[in-house]
Amino acid sequence: MRERINAALKQAMLDRAKGRLATLRLVNAAIKDRDIAVRSEGNTDGIPDADILAVLAKMVKQRIDSATIYEEAGRLELAEQERSEIEVIEEFLPKQLSEDETRAAVQKAITDTGAGSIRDMGRVMGALKAAYAGQMDFGKAGGAVKELLA
Repeated sequence: MRERINAALKQAMLDRAKGRLATLRLVNAAIKDRDIAVRSEGNTDGIPDADILAVLAKMVKQRIDSATIYEEAGRLELAEQERSEIEVIEEFLPKQLSEDETRAAVQKAITDTGAGSIRDMGRVMGALKAAYAGQMDFGKAGGAVKELLA
Protein backbone atom coordinates (compact mmCIF):
# COMPACT_ATOMS: atom_id res chain seq x y z
CA MET A 1 0.00 0.00 0.00
CA ARG A 2 2.80 2.39 0.88
CA GLU A 3 4.51 1.66 -2.43
CA ARG A 4 1.32 2.44 -4.37
CA ILE A 5 0.91 5.75 -2.56
CA ASN A 6 4.57 6.70 -3.05
CA ALA A 7 4.45 5.74 -6.73
CA ALA A 8 1.35 7.90 -7.19
CA LEU A 9 3.10 10.74 -5.37
CA LYS A 10 6.10 10.54 -7.68
CA GLN A 11 3.85 10.41 -10.74
CA ALA A 12 1.93 13.47 -9.52
CA MET A 13 5.25 15.30 -9.19
CA LEU A 14 6.20 14.36 -12.74
CA ASP A 15 2.76 15.34 -14.05
CA ARG A 16 2.89 18.61 -12.10
CA ALA A 17 -0.61 17.87 -10.75
CA LYS A 18 -0.60 20.29 -7.83
CA GLY A 19 -3.95 19.30 -6.30
CA ARG A 20 -3.26 15.59 -6.51
CA LEU A 21 0.26 16.07 -5.16
CA ALA A 22 -1.00 18.05 -2.18
CA THR A 23 -3.58 15.39 -1.34
CA LEU A 24 -1.05 12.56 -1.60
CA ARG A 25 1.32 14.48 0.67
CA LEU A 26 -1.54 14.79 3.21
CA VAL A 27 -2.09 11.03 2.96
CA ASN A 28 1.62 10.36 3.56
CA ALA A 29 1.64 12.74 6.52
CA ALA A 30 -1.38 11.01 8.10
CA ILE A 31 0.27 7.60 7.67
CA LYS A 32 3.53 8.88 9.17
CA ASP A 33 1.62 10.33 12.13
CA ARG A 34 0.15 6.88 12.83
CA ASP A 35 3.59 5.29 12.38
CA ILE A 36 5.01 7.63 15.01
CA ALA A 37 2.08 6.95 17.34
CA VAL A 38 2.65 3.17 17.25
CA ARG A 39 6.40 3.49 17.84
CA SER A 40 5.67 4.13 21.51
CA GLU A 41 4.12 0.63 21.57
CA GLY A 42 7.36 -0.89 20.31
CA ASN A 43 6.31 -1.23 16.67
CA THR A 44 9.17 0.14 14.58
CA ASP A 45 7.94 -1.27 11.25
CA GLY A 46 5.05 1.18 10.93
CA ILE A 47 1.39 0.42 10.64
CA PRO A 48 0.10 -2.50 8.56
CA ASP A 49 -2.00 -2.09 5.41
CA ALA A 50 -5.24 -2.65 7.34
CA ASP A 51 -4.44 0.38 9.50
CA ILE A 52 -3.49 2.40 6.42
CA LEU A 53 -6.94 1.60 5.01
CA ALA A 54 -8.49 2.81 8.27
CA VAL A 55 -6.52 6.06 8.05
CA LEU A 56 -7.66 6.58 4.45
CA ALA A 57 -11.29 5.82 5.33
CA LYS A 58 -11.11 8.33 8.17
CA MET A 59 -9.67 10.95 5.84
CA VAL A 60 -12.51 10.39 3.36
CA LYS A 61 -15.11 10.71 6.11
CA GLN A 62 -13.53 13.95 7.36
CA ARG A 63 -13.61 15.40 3.86
CA ILE A 64 -17.22 14.38 3.29
CA ASP A 65 -18.17 16.16 6.53
CA SER A 66 -16.15 19.23 5.56
CA ALA A 67 -17.65 19.36 2.06
CA THR A 68 -21.16 19.20 3.53
CA ILE A 69 -20.40 22.04 5.92
CA TYR A 70 -18.85 24.14 3.14
CA GLU A 71 -21.90 23.60 0.91
CA GLU A 72 -24.25 24.64 3.70
CA ALA A 73 -22.18 27.78 4.20
CA GLY A 74 -22.23 28.59 0.48
CA ARG A 75 -18.49 27.98 0.01
CA LEU A 76 -18.81 25.84 -3.10
CA GLU A 77 -15.17 26.24 -4.20
CA LEU A 78 -13.97 24.78 -0.90
CA ALA A 79 -16.53 21.97 -1.09
CA GLU A 80 -15.31 21.13 -4.59
CA GLN A 81 -11.70 21.03 -3.36
CA GLU A 82 -12.71 18.57 -0.62
CA ARG A 83 -14.53 16.40 -3.17
CA SER A 84 -11.48 16.31 -5.43
CA GLU A 85 -9.37 15.20 -2.45
CA ILE A 86 -11.92 12.44 -1.76
CA GLU A 87 -11.52 11.16 -5.32
CA VAL A 88 -7.73 10.94 -4.94
CA ILE A 89 -7.91 9.16 -1.56
CA GLU A 90 -10.59 6.71 -2.73
CA GLU A 91 -8.25 5.45 -5.46
CA PHE A 92 -6.36 3.58 -2.73
CA LEU A 93 -9.41 2.18 -0.95
CA PRO A 94 -11.00 -1.11 -1.97
CA LYS A 95 -14.41 -0.97 -3.63
CA GLN A 96 -17.06 -0.05 -1.09
CA LEU A 97 -19.80 -2.59 -0.46
CA SER A 98 -23.31 -1.62 -1.54
CA GLU A 99 -26.12 -1.43 1.00
CA ASP A 100 -27.37 -4.91 0.04
CA GLU A 101 -23.86 -6.39 0.20
CA THR A 102 -23.32 -4.76 3.61
CA ARG A 103 -26.59 -6.19 4.90
CA ALA A 104 -25.64 -9.66 3.62
CA ALA A 105 -22.20 -9.38 5.28
CA VAL A 106 -23.83 -8.34 8.56
CA GLN A 107 -26.23 -11.30 8.39
CA LYS A 108 -23.32 -13.67 7.70
CA ALA A 109 -21.30 -12.22 10.60
CA ILE A 110 -24.26 -12.64 12.95
CA THR A 111 -24.62 -16.27 11.87
CA ASP A 112 -20.86 -16.96 12.07
CA THR A 113 -20.49 -15.47 15.56
CA GLY A 114 -23.67 -17.07 16.86
CA ALA A 115 -24.96 -13.70 18.04
CA GLY A 116 -28.44 -13.81 19.50
CA SER A 117 -28.98 -10.45 21.15
CA ILE A 118 -27.84 -6.86 21.09
CA ARG A 119 -25.27 -7.78 23.76
CA ASP A 120 -23.34 -9.64 21.07
CA MET A 121 -23.02 -6.54 18.89
CA GLY A 122 -19.35 -6.03 19.82
CA ARG A 123 -18.43 -9.51 18.63
CA VAL A 124 -20.32 -9.04 15.36
CA MET A 125 -18.72 -5.63 14.72
CA GLY A 126 -15.28 -7.07 15.52
CA ALA A 127 -15.82 -9.83 12.96
CA LEU A 128 -16.99 -7.30 10.36
CA LYS A 129 -14.00 -5.01 10.96
CA ALA A 130 -11.60 -7.93 10.62
CA ALA A 131 -13.17 -9.15 7.39
CA TYR A 132 -14.18 -5.90 5.68
CA ALA A 133 -11.66 -3.25 6.74
CA GLY A 134 -11.91 -0.30 4.38
CA GLN A 135 -14.77 -1.85 2.41
CA MET A 136 -17.80 -0.80 4.40
CA ASP A 137 -19.17 2.11 6.37
CA PHE A 138 -19.20 0.67 9.89
CA GLY A 139 -21.63 3.34 11.08
CA LYS A 140 -24.25 2.00 8.68
CA ALA A 141 -23.22 -1.58 9.46
CA GLY A 142 -23.75 -0.90 13.16
CA GLY A 143 -27.30 0.23 12.45
CA ALA A 144 -27.94 -2.94 10.46
CA VAL A 145 -26.52 -5.09 13.26
CA LYS A 146 -28.78 -3.38 15.82
CA GLU A 147 -31.79 -3.84 13.55
CA LEU A 148 -31.11 -7.53 12.92
CA LEU A 149 -30.32 -8.35 16.54
CA ALA A 150 -33.28 -6.46 18.01
